Amino acid sequence: MSGASREEKYMREAIKQAKKALALNEVPIGCVIVYEDKIIARGYNRRVTDKNTLSHAELNAIRKASKKLGDWRLDDCEMYITLEPCQMCAGAIVQSRIKKVYAACMNPKAGCAGSVMNLLQVDKFNHQVEFEEGLLGEECSKMLSDYFRGLRLKKKMGL
Repeated sequence: MSGASREEKYMREAIKQAKKALALNEVPIGCVIVYEDKIIARGYNRRVTDKNTLSHAELNAIRKASKKLGDWRLDDCEMYITLEPCQMCAGAIVQSRIKKVYAACMNPKAGCAGSVMNLLQVDKFNHQVEFEEGLLGEECSKMLSDYFRGLRLKKKMGL
């Protein structure tokens, strides 16, 4: 993958995590957290598998990163996620003090980094998170669209 940017390299790792979710018939969302130019945590959606509302890719990765660094504060960390975070995950990102989030694609129905609202950059909060979207967005958007198209088809066929 010569010539790929540093950011693209990390987003590709998040996509690998999303594919793990897909293999479990979960919504394909993946996440990695980077500290000092090294991946310190990975996560993917496991809500159905774990039977747990909180088992989103971002929360799973934040839990692992905090354990790895021995602190709940992830000040100098960056997060790469395949889909704009929901309100729960955006809140956790702010609370954990993550420095910057890269999201591949936006989520117009539930995104809380600018689509529905922007919880990452509320002036009155004691921490704001830098945010950038669009990195490998088409690839991630297609993976999500294909997943939901398949779900609708299975439902239509009574499976």
